[in-house]
Amino acid sequence: MIAAAVEAGRAECEIYAGAFKVHHKQDASPVTAADHAAEAIILEHLARLAPGVPVIAEEEAAAGRIPEVADEFFLVDPLDGTKEFIAKRGEFTVNIALIRNGLPVLGVVFAPANGKLFAGDVAAGQAFRSAQKPDPSQLAERSAIKVRQPPPKGLTAVASRSHSNRETEAYLARSNVVDTVSVGSSLKFCLVAAGEADLYPRLGPTMEWDTAAGHAVLAAAGGKVLTLQGAPLRYGKPEFRNPSFIASAT
Repeated sequence: MIAAAVEAGRAECEIYAGAFKVHHKQDASPVTAADHAAEAIILEHLARLAPGVPVIAEEEAAAGRIPEVADEFFLVDPLDGTKEFIAKRGEFTVNIALIRNGLPVLGVVFAPANGKLFAGDVAAGQAFRSAQKPDPSQLAERSAIKVRQPPPKGLTAVASRSHSNRETEAYLARSNVVDTVSVGSSLKFCLVAAGEADLYPRLGPTMEWDTAAGHAVLAAAGGKVLTLQGAPLRYGKPEFRNPSFIASAT
């Protein structure tokens, strides 16, 4: 999964460095050649890695190609943060997660333009980060990560750079938040997992491929992702849509 993410990230960076066209899907969300190139690479890797395991991938789903899923399947967002990619802000990621029995068990989040890779194995309770370049032949040294205890002075929250809303701002105002950091893509989960933040509220719609990989990294690092009703965020829901959720260190 890491090799797939890194190779996909390399393809994205090649397109990112030049001129590219921006198209829009039926839901008006932007898409570029990088989304499609990265997804093709990941699908090829996963077909070799786990033949027969269904893959729900964002661009395949947008085209209506959605396989039946059972107890085990992959969720793939080949380029999370397309708006960051288009704006050349660098905070876009490759997301790959393995789901078992409705919960993420393995996850990889790779930000190729920033050289940041995060991965987590939930069953083993192990998560790590590395300063990985978008080059599969050069694997970077890995450092274990864990969530932190809430600081006595108050919490640091991470919020979406492109999708903030009044509900999120109201939630943060009610919480013991002393600092808020705006970050694009699934890196928000990873900052909580790495002990650099404490809270990521997402009070708005997301798709399962947006969250599964970051969720796995955070869970492996000791954190949790709950719905507003306090239940674990689960996967394989109708149309693969998420409700609002709160990701946190504790």
